[in-house]
Amino acid sequence: MYGINRRCIYIKKNYEFYFSLYIKKGENHPSPNFNQYVRTQGAVTDQLSRRQVRIYQLYSRTSGKHVQIQGKRVTATAEDGNVYARLFVETDTFGSRVRIRGTESGRYLCMNRKGKLVGKPNGRSRDCIFTEIVLENNYTAFQNVKYEGWFVAFTRKGRPIRASGTRENQREVHFIKRLHNSPPPFPNTDQSKHFEFIQFPSTRRAKRNRKSRTSS
Repeated sequence: MYGINRRCIYIKKNYEFYFSLYIKKGENHPSPNFNQYVRTQGAVTDQLSRRQVRIYQLYSRTSGKHVQIQGKRVTATAEDGNVYARLFVETDTFGSRVRIRGTESGRYLCMNRKGKLVGKPNGRSRDCIFTEIVLENNYTAFQNVKYEGWFVAFTRKGRPIRASGTRENQREVHFIKRLHNSPPPFPNTDQSKHFEFIQFPSTRRAKRNRKSRTSS
């Protein structure tokens, strides 16, 4: 009985000792900022993982049309199902940063230093990367990575707005992601070409075999 009491006292003292160290450690070294960690990791370009590509349309809340990339020109005047409204959206980081490319034109949605939306053939630069921000009203906004605080925006007529004067709560920067109605552009889905049988002429050897069989 005496040994058990001594053991309980020993465990209690050890617990108090390590608990006091934990408290002191917490006072001297505050817990890391988790939000800052997520922002830092989300800003690092992922060079190892396989890119995730999605295909959809961007419906503009103000114009009532879809975003389309036609060469250098970017507008929000495309109807539902338009080939220029089909967009390849490729992930760039572990977070919500993406690159947007028109499937028909092959150009990337980018933003120049004046805040104008343009289509570029190469989307590797930071001005062609956007952060997807899901808003409280379930709309999605796209903020440029290089020019922080500048958003993709269009007028009621579907013309791009200079991004330097945009804000997150404006209707002009709100979009809805919609699926494209047309079939995906896979290389083996060409319906215009029909399968044809190739007829080869019979060889002399084949004729000799037939003669030898008939004679026997």
